[in-house]
Amino acid sequence: MKKTAIIVAAGNGSRMKSDIPKQFLILNNKPLLYYSIKAFFDAFEDINIILVLPEDYIANGQEIIDGFFDSSKIKITAGGRTRFHSVKNGISLIEDEGIVFVHDGVRCLVSKNLIQRCYETAVESGSAVPTINAADSLRMLTKNGNKILDRSKVKLVQTPQTFHSKILLPAFSIDYKEKFTDEACVVEAYGIVINLVEGEQTNIKITTPQDLELAKILLNE
Repeated sequence: MKKTAIIVAAGNGSRMKSDIPKQFLILNNKPLLYYSIKAFFDAFEDINIILVLPEDYIANGQEIIDGFFDSSKIKITAGGRTRFHSVKNGISLIEDEGIVFVHDGVRCLVSKNLIQRCYETAVESGSAVPTINAADSLRMLTKNGNKILDRSKVKLVQTPQTFHSKILLPAFSIDYKEKFTDEACVVEAYGIVINLVEGEQTNIKITTPQDLELAKILLNE
């Protein structure tokens, strides 16, 4: 079955306090984005990748592709004003029916195993969203203050969120809503039940300088 990974790296990363978007920061002598792209090629040699980047940094992305990868298997498009619109821009470049991964470009430690498990589940059931258990106690804000949540009933969502194209493409034809923070929200709003798979504690999203330091340690291990 055809495989396409939309790697979303269109953010500016203001919390990183860097002059360049965090996806282009260097981790062990290579940009973060390099590792995210490589993980999908390690998982499947026949995969095609759509890279969604800030418009001003498309040339930077092309340099990474030219330096490390087969450019014939990677397309680049510009991001939109929200994640929803960025993913929609990526979806517009999909030509063939198959399985589509949508992955945060700064989750650079995603493993080959997780990508393959998401694929297998999506082939069987149409969707696969990796999640991990909440390790901390959780409280929800209420009108009168806050209340404890049962963390055994809460999951923390990761990527790659993986879907059959027959589900994902029509789901993104619906109108945008502010609650659409990831692809699972969009597909669920379209009326499809989401299937969860076990994620990985090491599949962290690089958001702050501390995350980058942790990624260095994990990568070296």
